[in-house]
Amino acid sequence: MLSNPKLLLVQGTLNVVMKQNVTLSCLSQAGSPPFRYTLFKHNQQVSAVNRSDLTSALFTVTISSASDVGEYKCKAECNNSSGGKYSNSLNFTLIEPISKPVLSSPTSQAKKGQNVTLSCFSENGSLPITYLFFKGKQNISPQKTVQKKEAAVIFLFIDSLSDFGTYKCKANNSFPNNTKYSNSFNFTLAEERSHSQPLLISLGLILLLLIIGFALAIPFFIIPLYKAMNAEESENEVIYSEIGKFLSLPAVRQVSSATARSLEGDTY
Repeated sequence: MLSNPKLLLVQGTLNVVMKQNVTLSCLSQAGSPPFRYTLFKHNQQVSAVNRSDLTSALFTVTISSASDVGEYKCKAECNNSSGGKYSNSLNFTLIEPISKPVLSSPTSQAKKGQNVTLSCFSENGSLPITYLFFKGKQNISPQKTVQKKEAAVIFLFIDSLSDFGTYKCKANNSFPNNTKYSNSFNFTLAEERSHSQPLLISLGLILLLLIIGFALAIPFFIIPLYKAMNAEESENEVIYSEIGKFLSLPAVRQVSSATARSLEGDTY
């Protein structure tokens, strides 16, 4: 009777890259030749080979697009069997090279005694991705492997000025010969604020408020007061003018002269 064939990987790996060739063999160890072996991908026929003896059927698959990966099976048929028998499955996974990782931090300034964080992230690349952090040429953390599209994060304590050096990270995945290094990142020393700065800021705010208050008072208090003073001066000028006119009248001048003579007589 025909036995279930075995599908084996002869050349290549289950993790494949674009334009890679893999070779599969399919063999049923029991049954009467001739045999017909058919290779399927997701239940879709890929290729078929006839064998007149008990030798393996070889299939070469070229990974030219993402649709070429997935589950493969083969089917064996012979003349004295009905329906044929199916093999085990082999599942191929497409791996992509990682992109250059980006090293970043929420803050670029720090001071001694402060905790800071660094994150390293590659936008593209097949998972899982392994990250490693460096300060100079010395690694500063164990490897961190992520299983999903997320950044690897480490926490640092700024203890001395030597911690303000140059940091980098590197990333790699299962893609062969594909290790990428990030940009450089430096923490700068944050300036310590003096105690006089808050006082100066407060005085500046008070002065600004006084200026704003004076500017607001001009149209409501100063201008009306100025107008009122000008109006009073105008009224006084009118009164003085009327008095001058009155004194310039002839009768008033005669009365004034008589009064003056009387005063002179009294004096004598």
